[in-house]
Amino acid sequence: MAKRASSNGKANGTKKHATQQSVDQAIWSICDIMRRGNVASALQYVPELTWILFLRILDETEDREAAEAEAVGARYTPSLKKPYRWKDWAAPAPKDAPEKWTNKRKELEEGPPKGFLAFCNGELIPYLKGLRDRPQATSRQKVISEIMSGVEKVRIDTERNLLDVLDKVHEISNEHISDQHVFTLSQVYEGLLLKMGEKGSDAGQFFTPREVIRAMVRTIDPQLGETVYDPCCGTGGFLAQAAEYMKGQMNKPGAAGGGGKKVSADAVQRFKHETFWGREKENLIYPIGLANLILHGIDRPNIWHGNALTGDEVYGGLFQGAPTQFDVILTNPPFGGKESVSAQTNFDYRTSATQVLFMQHFIRSLRHGGRCGVVIDEGVLFRTNEDAFVKTKRKLTDECDLWCVLSLPGGVFSAAGAGVKTNLLFFTKGKPTEKIWYYDLSDVKVGKKTPLTLKHFEDFAAMLATKGDSERSWTVDLTARKAKAAADAQPLKDLARAKSAEADAKRERLSELKKAKPRDEAAIAALDAEIAVLVKYAREAAAKAEAIENAVYDLKAVNPNRKAVVDTRTPGELVEIIEAKGAEIAESLSALRALL
Repeated sequence: MAKRASSNGKANGTKKHATQQSVDQAIWSICDIMRRGNVASALQYVPELTWILFLRILDETEDREAAEAEAVGARYTPSLKKPYRWKDWAAPAPKDAPEKWTNKRKELEEGPPKGFLAFCNGELIPYLKGLRDRPQATSRQKVISEIMSGVEKVRIDTERNLLDVLDKVHEISNEHISDQHVFTLSQVYEGLLLKMGEKGSDAGQFFTPREVIRAMVRTIDPQLGETVYDPCCGTGGFLAQAAEYMKGQMNKPGAAGGGGKKVSADAVQRFKHETFWGREKENLIYPIGLANLILHGIDRPNIWHGNALTGDEVYGGLFQGAPTQFDVILTNPPFGGKESVSAQTNFDYRTSATQVLFMQHFIRSLRHGGRCGVVIDEGVLFRTNEDAFVKTKRKLTDECDLWCVLSLPGGVFSAAGAGVKTNLLFFTKGKPTEKIWYYDLSDVKVGKKTPLTLKHFEDFAAMLATKGDSERSWTVDLTARKAKAAADAQPLKDLARAKSAEADAKRERLSELKKAKPRDEAAIAALDAEIAVLVKYAREAAAKAEAIENAVYDLKAVNPNRKAVVDTRTPGELVEIIEAKGAEIAESLSALRALL
């Protein structure tokens, strides 16, 4: 292979990105190379860039840690050995490299054609994937293997395109991004995940709009020292945003573990290693979630790979030592999924509806006093015609304080290919729900060019402390609703019991008639008919009573304070408007004809 030279000194990592636009352009230029290299869609190039970018950041991280260890005379063992470190196989020659400087990449470039791809596919990838199975593998080595778990070979078609990608990734490492002027690389990576979540991508189901996540995190307010869990974590958006939010509490007066002083080193270690926990089923998405958390400064992303509902595990090595219950749950379960009968056996109330099973899982996974913020489709809130839906909501309101339901606009998830109406539920485990405060954003017009932003949540956040009433907010007294339903249902229950008792008495008489000789068939038939009528009345009364009590658990947000827009114009006024518009159109058409 011909030797490739660095161009303008950029390939050696000396370029400093001073603006957000500069970083964005660098990322998208990499994606452009991938697209030209036959990695066409975001669903393909994001996973490919994920593992390459991760290995670059890993190299930087371990170089820094090695220098810190050397400074205090400590021993440091890197996760990767030669020639599998980024500096060995991927880094281009420094601009001022001496003539005899070499690394594995240079050797391969100067070797036979296609040697570089052969090394990546035949040696590098198998080595990285096998790290988790080594005796006494470290947590970081397990993470490396799991990020590589979905990589069978390099997807970029040619060595030249691959080397161009490596050069550009080498440029945009965190070390060469100005902290004063641009966002961190993790936020740039979010832009790539957004592309995966766009309509038409199969990955849309794993994406929650970041502004919704940020609003939920602020509402739940996770604190340093608390554990955060997402049992269907997708690309890790909720865990990553919770991490960013909690970082803001560090080194502030009164920060957890600091007693009004700076957060201790032990607290920082707990934050990076023991705070964030998740589960994800999909093979494609799981490694992306791991990499996303690494880029957000979480050294140990404790994500379990498998089906959280069935318990079927693909890999649980990163979930060792997980708590059985958590302080905070932030999540968006899949809507409309259908789980197998085997999955349903793990739950008190069986249904194929995935989101209802997840709701039961959330309640079970919260510790006493723990808080949950969840995106849920409107069907779960209003459906009272299926036993599992009703009983799950009854369990929720009996065991937890459902203190807020926020009704979202219908188009929030349309960019991800889902038009379903959604709500945000916030609840605390440990005491039953007495009152539910509702806030209504359903009338906000949301589209691709007018997305939901944090500004839309400002009034909600301001009113949350007092939970007052307004044009957009109101309170439902669930305790009073239950009491009224019980009172309304009681006469029907009494009627059902009375009819059932009357039917039982007639059954005894029927038994006697059937034993008598000779048998009075006409009397037996008449009594049978009377019993059937009584049973029917009893069932109907019981069903009506149950429907009244179940209606309590129609928790859909129906805003009683919204002012209806009424058109007060008279028919005559409307006719005048139509005539005026018609005259305008006729005048415009005449003007156009004059130009022809």
